[in-house]
Amino acid sequence: MTSTLSESLKKYSVSIIGASGYSGAELTRLLLGHPVVELQELYAFSQVGNRVSDLYPALGCDQVYKQYCGETESDIYFLALPHGEALQLVPSLVQSGKIVIDLSGDFRLKNQDEHQEFYKQVKSPEAVMTYGMPELFRNDIIKGKAVSNPGCYASSIILGVAPLFPGTESSIKVRAINCTSTSGISGAGRSSKTELSFSEMSENIRAYKVGVHQHIPEIMQALGTSATNPSFDFTFTPMIGSLVRGIYSILNVQLEQPADPAEILDLYHRFYKQAPFVRVRETMTEVKHVVHTNFCDVHIARVTGSGSLLIVTALDNLLKGAAGQAVQNMNLMLQLDERTGLL
Repeated sequence: MTSTLSESLKKYSVSIIGASGYSGAELTRLLLGHPVVELQELYAFSQVGNRVSDLYPALGCDQVYKQYCGETESDIYFLALPHGEALQLVPSLVQSGKIVIDLSGDFRLKNQDEHQEFYKQVKSPEAVMTYGMPELFRNDIIKGKAVSNPGCYASSIILGVAPLFPGTESSIKVRAINCTSTSGISGAGRSSKTELSFSEMSENIRAYKVGVHQHIPEIMQALGTSATNPSFDFTFTPMIGSLVRGIYSILNVQLEQPADPAEILDLYHRFYKQAPFVRVRETMTEVKHVVHTNFCDVHIARVTGSGSLLIVTALDNLLKGAAGQAVQNMNLMLQLDERTGLL
């Protein structure tokens, strides 16, 4: 009898710490269907003792959420915790030789001062892991044992402008980027908040954390500069809108010199030629084009003669912005096709 894919590949045990939130639930769903992993334990805090099927019936999983007490039995650990909590748990997992993928912002920033300024937390110089954006840092991820998963806003913005920065074949220089990004309400997490209730958010949209959002230094770091001493002018207006999931980013880029529209489009196609989850679209993208997928759509809407670019990106904040990208990173770390379990 011919063996199936799941029978022929080695199985890795995997556990999720912080499994009861929205990102944790998406991780649960993806890992339950993944051909080379076995979901071992689901750890939670407020939901300890409850069944997954009671909280998320659609997952069809009867496992019980447990309290994490430092166990290291699994081969792979995903952490989907509020910022600050993974700092206490990750070191022992790494020391035990486990593959670790953290979805919080605890290990993204190399600059301690920026971390303290934007996250209001102090961390040690060693609290930095490989930045897990496959389209930019694939080789580092493949060689890594511990990865810090990118933020959702950061993914939508970085992927929208990365081809324009040093390291590409282009001589284009960016003078300024102005970003306006709208996120679905699920981006704020599962905890109940009055300002996120249906009566507050229905038919509503609002900006928040303008100029101080924690993804700002992450974006700048990935683009080769810093938030405190940037090489180009950068503004970011995050907004929350009355949709459940998705991020829609409008990126207004000012170049030092005008560029040919065909050259820009060709640059993007070449840059993402080997990136299976980034689609450079010829027509306008929408949130509904990417929701419930691990794709990030990028559309170059306008290139003007004055050196201005208007770029639109769309992704699912719970998948390419969180759980899907985390599984994509796991696939690379296991030297699998990065699409495994995601298509």
